[in-house]
Amino acid sequence: MPEIFQYSFILRGLEAGIIIALIAPVIGIFLVLRRYSLIADTLSHVSLAGVAIGLILNINPLITAIISAVVSSIVIERLRLSKRIFGESALAIFLSGSLALAIILISLNHGFRVDLFNYLFGSITTVRQADVYIIFILGLLVIAGIFAFYKELVYITVDEEAAQVSGISTRLINILLIVFAALTVSLAIPIVGVLLIGALIVIPVVTALQLRKSFKQTIFIAEIVSVFSVTFGIISSFYLNLSAGGVIVLINIIILLLTFIIKEFKH
Repeated sequence: MPEIFQYSFILRGLEAGIIIALIAPVIGIFLVLRRYSLIADTLSHVSLAGVAIGLILNINPLITAIISAVVSSIVIERLRLSKRIFGESALAIFLSGSLALAIILISLNHGFRVDLFNYLFGSITTVRQADVYIIFILGLLVIAGIFAFYKELVYITVDEEAAQVSGISTRLINILLIVFAALTVSLAIPIVGVLLIGALIVIPVVTALQLRKSFKQTIFIAEIVSVFSVTFGIISSFYLNLSAGGVIVLINIIILLLTFIIKEFKH
């Protein structure tokens, strides 16, 4: 195995992957418990349009994906809060609309099919050194934001109305959460791919929830599952010559199934 670490793209992939693996469950637990898991898939489709724009304009696709995801997340939340459109309807509109835009952009330019395939399903070879720096800096921003507003996030997750009555600015906290989710989704694109990001954010959390531990313990367990699946998935994908994103998600699903089986035997 040591020879694998002689390749710089593997090291970049592992650095970026571990950062993402640490962030994803922290965001995921709030989305899952609030039954807002679909936001990850919606923002991933928005990010796909951003990636296509970046490839057409010859700009780093990660940057355009981040911008498109963050802007869209704020618009989605404002639509939800305005109550003009139900939350799920807003997600459906953005999911289908952004996918339609991405398809149009792809059809207009046939010269980046290979690059786009890598961004769809994840490929550690797409991770540049600049991407690692961006992922690290924005990853720190997301973690710092979660720590700074941890109590408020937990409060609105448990009971949003009670949080509002107690004086917490639920509108601000909701916008922060969805922006953090947008950043996490877009940062995960090079490793997991647009089509599989939702699974990395949701499945480790769902696995940890099966163990019925406290809130912080659930996050910790989800972190272990996430980091293991990403690390083992990247290394396995190298030796098996497979898409990193697909392997990572498959490992997550296997761990979830094993958790279900162990629970059944205990009962």
